[in-house]
Amino acid sequence: MKLIYTFGLLLLWHIGFAQTGLLKGRVTHGADAIPAATITLTGTTHTITSDDDGRYEIKSLAPGIYEAVFSSIGYITEKHTITVSAGNTTTLHADLDENTSKLNEVVVTGVSRRTQLRSNPVPIAVMTKKEMDEHVNNNVIDAIVKGVPGVSAVTTGPNISKPFIRGLGYNRVLTLYDGIRQEGQQWGDEHGIEVDQYGIGRAEVIKGPASLTYGSDALAGVINMIPFMPAGTDSVVQGNYIADYHSNNGMAGTSLGLTYKKSDWKYSFRATAKLAHDYKNKVDGYVYNTGFREYNLSGLARTDKKWGYSQIAATLYDNMQEIPDGSRQQFSRRFTKQVFEAPTDDITNRPVVSDDELSSYTIAPLHQHIQHYRIYNNNEFKLGKNSSITTAIGLQQSIRKEYNHPTLVNQAGLYVVLNTLNYDVKYNLPAFNGIESTVGVNGMAQSNRSKAATDFPIPDYNLFDAGAFFFAKKTIGKVDISGGLRYDTRHINWNDFYVGPNPQNGFEQQVLANSTGSKLQFPSFAHNYTGVSGSLGMTYNITERLLFKANIARGYRAPNITEIGSNGLDPGAHIVYLGNRNFKPEFSLQEDIGLISYLKDADLVLELFNNHIDNYIYQAKLTDAAGNPVVIVPGNSTYQYQQSSARLYGAEFTVNLHPQSIKWLAFDNSLAYVAGINGNEQLVAQSNGAAKYLPFIPPLHTRHELKINLQKNFGAFTKVYFKAEVDNYSAQNHFYAYDNTETATPGYALFNLGTGTTVKKKSGTTLCDLFLQVDNLFDTAYQSNLNRLKYFEYYASSPNGRSGIYNIGRNISIKAIFPF
Repeated sequence: MKLIYTFGLLLLWHIGFAQTGLLKGRVTHGADAIPAATITLTGTTHTITSDDDGRYEIKSLAPGIYEAVFSSIGYITEKHTITVSAGNTTTLHADLDENTSKLNEVVVTGVSRRTQLRSNPVPIAVMTKKEMDEHVNNNVIDAIVKGVPGVSAVTTGPNISKPFIRGLGYNRVLTLYDGIRQEGQQWGDEHGIEVDQYGIGRAEVIKGPASLTYGSDALAGVINMIPFMPAGTDSVVQGNYIADYHSNNGMAGTSLGLTYKKSDWKYSFRATAKLAHDYKNKVDGYVYNTGFREYNLSGLARTDKKWGYSQIAATLYDNMQEIPDGSRQQFSRRFTKQVFEAPTDDITNRPVVSDDELSSYTIAPLHQHIQHYRIYNNNEFKLGKNSSITTAIGLQQSIRKEYNHPTLVNQAGLYVVLNTLNYDVKYNLPAFNGIESTVGVNGMAQSNRSKAATDFPIPDYNLFDAGAFFFAKKTIGKVDISGGLRYDTRHINWNDFYVGPNPQNGFEQQVLANSTGSKLQFPSFAHNYTGVSGSLGMTYNITERLLFKANIARGYRAPNITEIGSNGLDPGAHIVYLGNRNFKPEFSLQEDIGLISYLKDADLVLELFNNHIDNYIYQAKLTDAAGNPVVIVPGNSTYQYQQSSARLYGAEFTVNLHPQSIKWLAFDNSLAYVAGINGNEQLVAQSNGAAKYLPFIPPLHTRHELKINLQKNFGAFTKVYFKAEVDNYSAQNHFYAYDNTETATPGYALFNLGTGTTVKKKSGTTLCDLFLQVDNLFDTAYQSNLNRLKYFEYYASSPNGRSGIYNIGRNISIKAIFPF
């Protein structure tokens, strides 16, 4: 009986197997395997990725005819028709060609649904993980600055970079993490982007107003940082380990990522740690209090079904960042440190910082501690007929503590907690007469509270933001037309905020109105800001590889909390901010024209823009009637916000040469120029032209990169490349000179070298990817005009004729990525 039973089971298994087939093969580029290539059978749930050797298998296929789609980033997608028969193994290989054109790349940022770059009239740049890996930097924003013309950054040391797009930044650039707007305390110079640089798989940058989709705070553009999520192999734990070291500030980064896939579920986890001591340059030596220690955790779970997908993710960011103030001895130019509180602190007679302190990884008592927690959920529900509903909801908490009391090192000067609820719902309607359309609602609810602090630059406020939009797109022959309208409303309010003496520490604290010695720091306020925005654009596909784009967009931005409500010291920036509660929203009208050509041997991109802004808000140093700087808190500058009209215009031009007859050579070149004109004619005349230009305008920037990709392997070393870069910044003599808010900046050129390779095991699988880079090869002494440390100077003159703090000197970095 047992024999009969066993025979029956074998027979049933054989019959079951005979009713299905097996498809297998290998995905390559010439002689090289393509790992992690995606193989999809159209119209089925069968999707798999190739292993390290490019091989794949799809089991249990019902007999029939299938369309197999092979795709991988950087390669041209291939489609093959294959017949699978019952009980047989079918072999199908794919040899993919490299794709130098980005026109057919699909982007998720700035449109109602996933859209090819070629059909979107809005200027969008894409930066892949491979490109970010090759641009070895202290943070992800600096990598984007290198890779995307027109993007720059205001910096306060090597780990704090705030993105600017075409001369506009702060709350005018909306940063997203996986489509959820990043909400921290974006108003300060030293308030950086709170994300894990090693966990980003792709960055998409909109250059121009994106208020139609995102509402307020996208006046200048959007940077969407999308986390890396490898496809993985079923039921196998995979991942990578990243080790990163920088010589200049001893920055050591380590990151471990894990992924797991089971049927239609995917899981991802990453843990990162970074630490660095003070950076150095040949003018200042080590710059005191520029070290940091950063930790990140992130996790993601996603399921893909026939009805759509659902994804839930969480991130944790913890950064202890030192606060430089630039104090030093006048003649020796050695940095000094604060050990007494004002008014007994004499900034010209502080003790000198020791060499051990300058090279120590220990975080100094004067520092800021930033924590950011986020949990969010993204969903897509397919409704048939090419229609769907997408939803997103996110919760964020940003905690910022700035410690600036040397005699009470555990007492925070600034301590604010920002809680934000983000929401987004979009309905992609079925196509009607060839028109694809979307309606949507998104916004946020926000509250900010001061805790046990001594300085209160902003009030405790509540904010509710909501916007509704309509977007439509239609293709007529070779022309794609798209546009839409949006209405936004934002309500912001706060109650009377009193401060008074704290007898326990001698500083101020938040108190009740009737407390002894109380004073009204922030009178109550309530206001509604509303705005109408929209865009209209077209793309003319002259040929498959030549496009003309034109777009006009109206942007909207409500004033941020410091612009309308600030009245106090921000310890980390060493600035006393003074706001104006009568400010109106900013409105911009920007015209964009672009000509894009991805030819066989070259990529040519020309983008021109012209931007008019009404009610433009900017900072200016406050002076008294005699023209002397107003000092409210000793050792700190005082800035008051202004409002006027403004105009910004400029261009980006890219020429990337990759001749097919010399496949090992690539020569990339870009140019970015922006001019910013202050529309306050009365102030310009009153200042004798000193206020003619807007602040924070980057100079003409050209970048050249010569890259050699060796076409053969050298034992275990494959995909070897060498590159040489020149970053050239012209002098910036068009600056906001009124009251010495800004000063002229000399031009400079930075030379960089880099190399990289993939190291293979004897089995042919990848051992690691190696990247070696030398930035500022000749150790050039320079100051970026967007470096806020440039203005940290307390003496009218110095022995070496140099004032302020200089940017980072020569830096040798090495990064290794070990997949497993």
